[in-house]
Amino acid sequence: MSFKVAIIGRPNVGKSTLFNRLVGRKLALVDDTPGVTRDRRVHAAKLYDLRFDVIDTAGFEDAAAPTLPGRMRQQTEIAIREADLIFFTVDAKSGLMPDDRTFADVVRKSGKPVVLVANKAEARGAQGGMLEAWELGLGEPIPVSAEHGQGMPDLRDAVIAALGEERAFGEDDEGPSDEIAVSEVLIGEDIADPDAEPAYDDTKPLRIAVVGRPNAGKSTLINALIGEERLLTGPEAGITRDSISVDWDWRGRRIKLFDTAGMRRKSKVQEKLEKLSVQDGLRAIRFAEIVIIVLDATIPFEKQDLQIADLIIREGRAPVIAFNKWDLIDNPQELLAELREKTERLLPQVRGIQAVTVSAETGRGLDRLMDAVIKTHKVWNNRVSTGKLNRWLEGILAHHPPPAVAGRRLKIKYVTQAKTRPPGFVVSCSRPDVMPQSYVRYLSNSLREAFDMPGVPIRMALRTSDNPFAGRAKKR
Repeated sequence: MSFKVAIIGRPNVGKSTLFNRLVGRKLALVDDTPGVTRDRRVHAAKLYDLRFDVIDTAGFEDAAAPTLPGRMRQQTEIAIREADLIFFTVDAKSGLMPDDRTFADVVRKSGKPVVLVANKAEARGAQGGMLEAWELGLGEPIPVSAEHGQGMPDLRDAVIAALGEERAFGEDDEGPSDEIAVSEVLIGEDIADPDAEPAYDDTKPLRIAVVGRPNAGKSTLINALIGEERLLTGPEAGITRDSISVDWDWRGRRIKLFDTAGMRRKSKVQEKLEKLSVQDGLRAIRFAEIVIIVLDATIPFEKQDLQIADLIIREGRAPVIAFNKWDLIDNPQELLAELREKTERLLPQVRGIQAVTVSAETGRGLDRLMDAVIKTHKVWNNRVSTGKLNRWLEGILAHHPPPAVAGRRLKIKYVTQAKTRPPGFVVSCSRPDVMPQSYVRYLSNSLREAFDMPGVPIRMALRTSDNPFAGRAKKR
């Protein structure tokens, strides 16, 4: 059985840097600004021969419960309750602060085993701060440098001493779960048999990213879906910074939800920390299968909403729109008809996109949202046999053949599906470089209607067969 380690401490002592060191990847955002981390993040970690789950937490701050620092502290207290071992982290370079002593009492009262980590031990003058750490009464401080990887063998020995060898080396039944399975095919899957149409597998795990502008209700929506206050929420815009993954089981299917930072217009993003947050959100989009675009129903379809949707479509992800805050709408029937018209008009590249009205605050519409997600995922994985495609192509060419360019008619020979996730088709034709884009769009839209593939991007690649006589001199 594996164990959980929570990294606890006041702001800016290097908790996220230590988290990244243990995980082996730069997942958590790191900056010199205090209070970068706000939500708690859980990930599989490795320390030499020890394997465990590590929880990155927000900096402990002494603040009133309704305030943002107070809500961050509540998340940290939850992490303490979940953990089997606590890494109480202090800054050896700056020495002990009053908050260190206050929070050491909180950790001591929890009754959990504690390892006192004196981070930034590589700095000049850190020896004095490390000796000061003895005053906390949490045992011998372990000098480490999370930034440079120093002191990790001593940290390993301290973990074994705190938990005992039997618990520290206990077998993990489930094995370490990675946040993103890098080995999987993420963008497009080749089709081995072009005539096969395999059934949709509804047992496979599903990755869903939730994106949108700041304060659209993304974190509140995820909390409503999973039924617990897992993510930090509030009236303030821009609370979420890291892209946090949450494991969830819906009707027996494993789902990994990714909460992302709100994306403002590019011209307004000036601070380095916000740029890092947006980059983290873009990375979550690229590794997701379904992307739920959360729109504020009171101010829907701002320019930034459309740019986010266009980015998702260009990345080849399967989009679903959630009109949130529906409980604040006074005239729902009139607005619903208006939103449907705008959706079709403003997003023609994914005609028929699934759009659902929800209220994350009251829990209304969440089942319909997940049904729309599954329906879109099925279309995104859709495969059409080559025989059906070419029978469809015969009808298209008879009804509306391609135009003539420079006096020469374009010829289309056949079409086949080469990819799924999203559906990608290869059209064999003469002179693909001069094929009008309007005719390519006509083929895409006709194909979408004929094979019932609404709401997902469709890739259409034009190819020509090689001329075996090209380049040969004419023989006399």
